[in-house]
Amino acid sequence: MKSQALQELVKKIFGDEKTRLQFESNPDSVLAQFNLSEQEKKAVMSTHAKLGLVSGDSQQLEAVMHDTNTWSAT
Repeated sequence: MKSQALQELVKKIFGDEKTRLQFESNPDSVLAQFNLSEQEKKAVMSTHAKLGLVSGDSQQLEAVMHDTNTWSAT
């Protein structure tokens, strides 16, 4: 289950342009504003390092998605 602090961080980054820009230039300064566990901080930074800040229609996200034609419901 995601922590309340992690949910607040994501909401703030994607809902506030100033926070997003601050996170892009100095992620540690933004992470320090939230009561995140070390595991949550590592997860945020790992995701950011791989994808950056992306939206659902981002080319970055599309580039890391695998072919879903082989997925099945079994």
